[in-house]
Amino acid sequence: MEKFKLHSGDEMPLFGLGTWKSPENMVYDAIREAIRLGYRHIDCARIYGNEAVIGRALNDAFSEGDVERKEMWITSKLWNTHHDPDDAQEAIQTTLNDLQLNYLDLYLIHWPVLLKKEKPQEGESHFLPISSIPLTTTWKKMQDIRNQGLTRNIGVSNFNTKVLNEIIDATGEIPSVNQVESQPYLQHNLLKKYCDNKGILITAYCPLGNGNKSEKEGFENTPHLFLDPTLNAIAENHDATPAQIMIRWAVQRGTSVIPKSTNAGRLAENLNAMNIQLSDQEMKDISGLEKGFRYINGDVWCKGNSPYTLEQLWGEY
Repeated sequence: MEKFKLHSGDEMPLFGLGTWKSPENMVYDAIREAIRLGYRHIDCARIYGNEAVIGRALNDAFSEGDVERKEMWITSKLWNTHHDPDDAQEAIQTTLNDLQLNYLDLYLIHWPVLLKKEKPQEGESHFLPISSIPLTTTWKKMQDIRNQGLTRNIGVSNFNTKVLNEIIDATGEIPSVNQVESQPYLQHNLLKKYCDNKGILITAYCPLGNGNKSEKEGFENTPHLFLDPTLNAIAENHDATPAQIMIRWAVQRGTSVIPKSTNAGRLAENLNAMNIQLSDQEMKDISGLEKGFRYINGDVWCKGNSPYTLEQLWGEY
């Protein structure tokens, strides 16, 4: 399994299992099967609502001898309601309790967006301007959480270069990882160049696109990666699936990738993508698919009287 050496010297597996939208009644079996197959990287978040079940699966895997804790890479994320330092301390403790762990391998700020911790009154906005708790304040708390030994590494998610520069300039510490949507139609070449220069690993979420969105809106409104002729032709060359080609492309270009599945067959299929080697020409052909198309465009943070705009979120890469 290919790995990337982070600033700390820790080596992070480039392939892992995503758990966003993995139902509580299915994620236990998915985690146990993934570990049995050889997965050693699990990506979690408190907002996904399934960390307690994942924790039970991890604990059972450890206690039954399927794998040792030191062999696993576990990531989680700080949600938008808990950027205040005291709240962030509470959040990491809750995540560790739910996951039944003493430490995380990686803890990320989930979004550069602030939400009120308490449910807003009727008619009130649930957004807070980022100036009310600057990201530099939250990042300094992330450093403190790392220094307490509650996580080995810290990073961010959905951050552009402007915001990355702000926290680096203010604290002198470069995030280990920046997790963003990335797939052949959204390759983030400028962001990747920036992160490569800083030694920041990009982790790709939604690496296969968002099939649910495509199904809901129809193919005429949303491009569907599984139907792409280039990806299908390359898949045929390797007796593989388009999904396997996209996973292998992500790893081969030097990013980590966390496809989600709770299906045992798909879990095995996704892992087997690591046995594929794409040619230079195939990598070049996939690089030509860039469209700047986001399946997760962040507009949920920009509605009504929100202080956030899409330009703020994605405008500087």
